[in-house]
Amino acid sequence: METREWTQQEIDKFIKESKNFRDQSFYQALQDTTVEQFKRIEQLQGEVDGRAWNTEKW
Repeated sequence: METREWTQQEIDKFIKESKNFRDQSFYQALQDTTVEQFKRIEQLQGEVDGRAWNTEKW
């Protein structure tokens, strides 16, 4: 299982198991943050690949 999928599943589980609104809000914010972080990681990996193939910037 990929790290992204595992992280999302675990946070979803925490949200469902939370008894109060404060905890649910925290886990939802954590979910939003991890989604954004994984998106940025993917973008940076693409940038690294692009720069590696661009001989003008070596």
